[in-house]
Amino acid sequence: MAAPKEYQLLVLGGGSGGLGCARRAAEFGVKAAVVEMGPMGGTCVNVGCVPKKVMYNAGTMMEHLHDAADYGFDVTINGDFQWGKIKEKRDAYIKRLNGIYDRNLAKGDIDKIVGKAVFVGPKTVEVEGQLYTADKIVIATGGYPAVLDIPGKELAITSDGFFELETLPKRVLVVGSGYIGVEMAGILNALGSDVTISVRSDHVLRTFDDSLRQTLQDEMIAAGIKVIHHSKVASIAKGDDGVLHADIEVAGEKQEFAPFDTVLMAVGRNPHTDIGLDKAGVNLTKSGYIEVDEWQQTSAEDVFALGDVCGKYELTPVAISTGRKLSHRLFEPNPKSKQNWDFIPTVVFSHPPIGTCGYTEDEARCLYGEDTIKVYKTTFTNMYHAMTERKTKTMMKLVCTGPEERVVGLHMIGIGCDEMLQGFGVAMKMGATKAQFDSCVAIHPTSSEELVTMR
Repeated sequence: MAAPKEYQLLVLGGGSGGLGCARRAAEFGVKAAVVEMGPMGGTCVNVGCVPKKVMYNAGTMMEHLHDAADYGFDVTINGDFQWGKIKEKRDAYIKRLNGIYDRNLAKGDIDKIVGKAVFVGPKTVEVEGQLYTADKIVIATGGYPAVLDIPGKELAITSDGFFELETLPKRVLVVGSGYIGVEMAGILNALGSDVTISVRSDHVLRTFDDSLRQTLQDEMIAAGIKVIHHSKVASIAKGDDGVLHADIEVAGEKQEFAPFDTVLMAVGRNPHTDIGLDKAGVNLTKSGYIEVDEWQQTSAEDVFALGDVCGKYELTPVAISTGRKLSHRLFEPNPKSKQNWDFIPTVVFSHPPIGTCGYTEDEARCLYGEDTIKVYKTTFTNMYHAMTERKTKTMMKLVCTGPEERVVGLHMIGIGCDEMLQGFGVAMKMGATKAQFDSCVAIHPTSSEELVTMR
């Protein structure tokens, strides 16, 4: 085997976090390389945020088409939704993005190494028979969709498989009600599929604020999605006619649900850690994620990890931010540069969309004390629906603490909430209070004005 090729920084994984880290390091004159076995961009660009948002937009477009007559437009929808057309355009768009990432690496004088990296010793990996070593190694290998270990699991698809579908499935069972599950269910339902979703508890989005969970679930049911509560899919089978059947335990009693053309599992994600971590001395947590400290340092000297492989805030912008901050600390150098995990805003592209930042009401009461919390909440119908037969709710909620009523939780669901949240996230990072929210003059008529006028 040839002698190892040496770098100052070797990043394992060409997803958002890895690329953010490598490109920022290159700005400081660091000789860096990125190892990736698939197309550049990772989950987000190829089978996550980006293609999902395209399909979310398509679903929203369909909703607007149905509402068009109420706004005076004579619109006729000729035939079914052309899934194949949007897939072709979406895939071409993703391919263009892959090319942009490749060109950005070249501009930054960052080497691209194609293949799977496996540790063969401390700070040394092998890729396609070639050894590589570096002063610093960053593991940003991301994750992949989990699959229930049940009979017939091979008959189901995951979120990855969703983007491989060539046609719109007519009858779909979505297994799982986290953010991926509710997003996929909402997209498919809006585009015309008959959707059933299996929920293990009494509400979707288990870790979100109760008001968000209840409002979204009500909206999903109102939109025609069938929700099976307290359910656990036990097996999947295919009949002679090619139709899928699912045995589902509902409140402990097994029932058969059918027919389905597609069963989509959205039951979480697993970290990509099958890369010889034991050879590098990198420890895992009990949950199987790479163990890191607040500085992204693993148990191995000069080996760091970030992003989904660490299992904390598995969000693209978090991975990018963490990667950049790590490079600032290691190479600028800025010894205090690290990720701040407080008040990270995030959006669920459900139908309608959710925006949330900070603590849920229950979390805030536990953290700050029951007597210190004051909650402001409003539910209304967006002005868009003043003209439409179809209605959706908007719910907004502020969770405040202390005599100064600092805003420590902001939760909203409804039309446009996905685009409202970013600025409020900045305000919360700055420690904004309810009085400071109220001091801002409202923009009328908008939904966002409710956040500065609630009493």
